[in-house]
Amino acid sequence: MSNAGPPAFYTVREAARILRVDPSTLYRAIREGGFPAVRVRNRRYVVPAAVLDQLVSAAAESGCLVDPGRMAAERRIAREVERQSGGAW
Repeated sequence: MSNAGPPAFYTVREAARILRVDPSTLYRAIREGGFPAVRVRNRRYVVPAAVLDQLVSAAAESGCLVDPGRMAAERRIAREVERQSGGAW
């Protein structure tokens, strides 16, 4: 699969390495809802590559602190508002 292209998901360890944080820090943030991830079979988490791309882009564009927990919370709120207003989420 070496010619399969870039991955769509990273393991938490891979994402932590990319972000240069300890994997336990990233696991904690994911469990607390402060970092977007996908739970697979109740025990395993994977991080969408798009999330990491989005973080890099946001940091580069703003030149400021980027808070993935805040980004996740804003997305949750937007989905809830849309759901309550009758829109599809």
